Amino acid sequence: MGLLQDLQNHILIADGAMGTLLYSFGIDRCFDELNVSKPEEIERIHSAYLDAGATVIQTNTYGANRIKLARYGLEDDIKIINQKGVELAKRALQKGENKGYVIGTIGGIRSFQKSAFTLSDIAENFREQLHVLLSENVDGIILETYYDLEELKTVLQIARKETDLPIITNVSLHEQGVFQNGTRLADGLKMLEELGADIVGLNCRLGPYHMLQSLEEVPLFEHAFLSAFPNGSLPRYENGRLVYESDEHYFYEAALQFRKQGVRLLGGCCGTAPKHIRAMAEAVSNLPPVTEKEVKERNVPIHVLPMKESQETPLPDIAKNRRSVIVELDPPKTLGLEKFLTGAKALKKAGIDAITLADNSLATPRISNVACANIVKSRFQLRPLVHLTCRDRNLIGIQSHLMGLHTLGLHDILAVTGDPSKIGDFPGATSVYDLSSFDLISLIKQFNEGLSYSGKSLGQKTNFTVAAAFNPNVRHLDRAVQRLEKKISCGADYFITQPLYSEKLIEEVYEATKHLNVPIYLGIMPLISSRNAEFIHNEVPGIKLSDSIREQMQKAGNDKEKGKREGLAIAKSLIDAAFDLFNGIYLITPFLHYEMTVELTEYIHEKEKAKRERKISHV
Repeated sequence: MGLLQDLQNHILIADGAMGTLLYSFGIDRCFDELNVSKPEEIERIHSAYLDAGATVIQTNTYGANRIKLARYGLEDDIKIINQKGVELAKRALQKGENKGYVIGTIGGIRSFQKSAFTLSDIAENFREQLHVLLSENVDGIILETYYDLEELKTVLQIARKETDLPIITNVSLHEQGVFQNGTRLADGLKMLEELGADIVGLNCRLGPYHMLQSLEEVPLFEHAFLSAFPNGSLPRYENGRLVYESDEHYFYEAALQFRKQGVRLLGGCCGTAPKHIRAMAEAVSNLPPVTEKEVKERNVPIHVLPMKESQETPLPDIAKNRRSVIVELDPPKTLGLEKFLTGAKALKKAGIDAITLADNSLATPRISNVACANIVKSRFQLRPLVHLTCRDRNLIGIQSHLMGLHTLGLHDILAVTGDPSKIGDFPGATSVYDLSSFDLISLIKQFNEGLSYSGKSLGQKTNFTVAAAFNPNVRHLDRAVQRLEKKISCGADYFITQPLYSEKLIEEVYEATKHLNVPIYLGIMPLISSRNAEFIHNEVPGIKLSDSIREQMQKAGNDKEKGKREGLAIAKSLIDAAFDLFNGIYLITPFLHYEMTVELTEYIHEKEKAKRERKISHV
């Protein structure tokens, strides 16, 4: 008899949590490595679950892959950690009184930052661990805690080609009944069955209540059994530690309900312990699995368009068809908006297409750019382009922020990673970076489909247009362009560059990016003094000024007005170089000196007017 043959006629009980149980004992380190350094502890936990009634034991190898072990400098110990993991589980099983199965565990890689690892990275990482586990003659493979359906489908296909052993695929959901890409659970599990999974189901994130609700919409499959590994409860935070509390009697009742939903492999995840496994084993002991179930009608979310579509032409469309000027005007660092609003009004009069508002640039707190955006839009009918950084908000805050922007009718966003907090006014502050700029772009585009990060319906589709940052001031421009191509694949509609101070580089950027089908707003920031020029040249990463520009600024000496005039002259020469190459110009206002960007805006419009008049005269 094998695992799948046993499941034909029985409900099998699997073990519960390993990591959270070790954590509750005061162990907070790489749990997989404990197979080598504390084997007796791991074997003891396996034995405790077997004594509680489990007949399916997972190896302690959830994170024993190159990517995860590298966090601890243990990437060269993959083989020994996985081998010991299988050895300890088998030893515990051999010492027990009942027969059972040892299943090799491989955990998911992707979390919030999907862009951190490509599918090819994940595939290579997966194969290495899989081959070690298979060489140790496990009774099956369990792929668990996979939030990303694309990742799970990729590794499942690899595993199915490599082995005929039973494969269990346990997915994890942020929202009950739906994957984070909006795929319904039943549909996703059906895909996994079709790709060769023998057992499909859920683990982690959800407790019994929400996991049962999710399974109510899942039918019994023809070629795959159902599994469920619920969490113990929602954790609470106490004295710097996560604590799970749940009654084993609750798990007894839950096990009976899981049986009614057709589950044949039943275990536990985070927060569960041998007492929970014992309760579930007792509940379904001698009960046959169900062969029919009533499937609850799926509650398919309805995505509706926004109540009012934006009447504005998208900025990338403007830049594709005519000259377009956008200007950055940073919100103030102190309270009071008088000068900022005066500058915004002057820029509106000068004829800019949008005002861009940085999000605590250089990790320095400023008045909320959303507040400023809302004011300039309502007061001056000036179009705001709101920057959104990954640094200051976790995923919860970012999603809330996007919902707020949509509600305010602010539809233009620049998605950026954000300068690290250590360079700003509060170097001890935490940089969050739940998402990268790539992930943020993808998330915004998912909002445009009416889906939150978790895959849950937002009730409306947003209509954001997404700009992405481009820094051409790098040693290898071709690599920077490859990043642009990756951002386009994530959904970027157009690009805004860092300021450039070289006519030669402007030409190089044009040649390197002319194959792209999205517009680029070329960044120009006027210098205001020699000190300002030296700071940018020597201290701003990636930007170097030519000797001629530095000498030109030095000639201004300490005369502030002369310094500004020299800075404007340099900026105009850069605009001249970019004029016939880029339709979009991005002017960055230095230190709220809005009169400088007003003058540059007017200079651009004058050049454009002269160009049109020349065309007419030629005709």
